[in-house]
Amino acid sequence: MMTTPFWESTPLDSMTEEQWESLCDGCGKCCLHKLMDEDTDEVYYTNVACSWLNSETCSCKDYANRFQSGEECLKLTRDKISEFNWLPETCSYRVLAEGKPLPAWHPLITGDKKAMHDAGESVKDSVVYEIDVVDWEDHVLNHPNRS
Repeated sequence: MMTTPFWESTPLDSMTEEQWESLCDGCGKCCLHKLMDEDTDEVYYTNVACSWLNSETCSCKDYANRFQSGEECLKLTRDKISEFNWLPETCSYRVLAEGKPLPAWHPLITGDKKAMHDAGESVKDSVVYEIDVVDWEDHVLNHPNRS
């Protein structure tokens, strides 16, 4: 008998901490610096990564201490779900908060990150670091509401 996966049967605000943390696909997109238009509040993504991001693994170099790192790492919490619009459209937290299913490449579905990397849904080996940036606008990748 098949059981329904927890992310399909448990509301985000009722998940255990372990379930909540496991939703993260580990793509590294949230570790990219963003620019906000002061007039419109629109968010623009760049390819400039947090200095703690390992671009090969798409993981934080010191995840346990990320909030003390001096970077502007934000903790994604259930009480701020309504504020997740700055997250990439593929982010599991945002996808589920919007009532959509996890994508087929998600590690909870496939069992590892390979399908995500193969689908081009991670920042693997595609970032620069702030020290290398002269003009931030040259590093804008996309607008979150455009395809």
